[in-house]
Amino acid sequence: MACVTRLVLTDFRNYHHLSWKPACPVTVITGPNGSGKTNLLEAVSLLVPGRGLRGARMDELPRNNATLWGVAADVTAQWGDDALSIQIATGADPVRPERRAFRVDGQALRNRDAVGEYFSAVWLTPQMDRLFQEGAGGRRRFLDRLVLALEPGHARELAAHDRAMMQRSRLLAQHGADKDWLAALERTMARHAVAAVAARVDMVARLNADEQAVADGFPAAWLELDCPIADRLRAMPALAVEDWLAEQIAAMRMIDRQRGGSRLGAHRTDLRMADRLSLRPAGQSSTGQQKALLLGIVLSHARILAACRGQMPMLLLDEPLVHLDAVRRDALFQAIGRMETGVFLTGTDAEQFAPLRQIAEFVTPGAGNLAPRA
Repeated sequence: MACVTRLVLTDFRNYHHLSWKPACPVTVITGPNGSGKTNLLEAVSLLVPGRGLRGARMDELPRNNATLWGVAADVTAQWGDDALSIQIATGADPVRPERRAFRVDGQALRNRDAVGEYFSAVWLTPQMDRLFQEGAGGRRRFLDRLVLALEPGHARELAAHDRAMMQRSRLLAQHGADKDWLAALERTMARHAVAAVAARVDMVARLNADEQAVADGFPAAWLELDCPIADRLRAMPALAVEDWLAEQIAAMRMIDRQRGGSRLGAHRTDLRMADRLSLRPAGQSSTGQQKALLLGIVLSHARILAACRGQMPMLLLDEPLVHLDAVRRDALFQAIGRMETGVFLTGTDAEQFAPLRQIAEFVTPGAGNLAPRA
């Protein structure tokens, strides 16, 4: 179980200064568009590795013309039988405001991925509703976010792969490029690509194996990777796949020089989603069915984190009721009641969340602060 017991924002988005103590683990945040509901969820999402639920740039986070911004939270986390209370803080580095710093109980973390050892969160946003119509990049980022919550080192593998790929592209653009240097970069690309794709394969297998998903009241999802690296990993040892991939990348130097980039690598993975029972592709389903599939994936992911790490992550659900019918809304409320973890939900109409009144605190933002909602 992971809960925020106090949240402090300083010059973050539309909040000049906020100090808020949630009254209970489940909080419903309602109010008009633009009042700062999603900003609260984003603040919590920035307490874990990555760029938060919006994927925002550092210069988008400060309030008005401020340079520095900060988010701090007192967090209660349950690791198996042990309860842990800590303070996690993040914000612009005072020395280098373009960089983000992390502190745990006042101590600076040199490795930001380490914060994932203390606190985890998963989220669903309205932007994710477009995953089924948009390109592979959005689906790939969605999957990588799920992997990152379980394997914080996944971000390093992806970053190392992309650095090697960019260096290779620059080298290919030069006449008479050093072939040994190219081969070394291609080997580096292959090594990190295989590690990243292997983590994706593992997460997809875990999600597909979650039997509780069928009983959640949402359509259970069936996920598949569209990726030649993943196909090879199912039949060959990882080292053999690295050798194969490095050879394939090297064989495409001429094409990559002419077109730019790389035709092969971790950046080419796509994710297919379908209803597990009917195998109907998500792209052919209704908007409501697509939203229900995504909710089912997020709930399955939360259970996977709890089983693997001994801690249930916090759930951040931004406008989760949009596109859901009454039956699915009731299923979501019942699932939240069973999760035994902190949950923040947002919406414009408080009455739609009425079934949660016995277990949730209702608040509304206004003038950069929060007020209880009757």
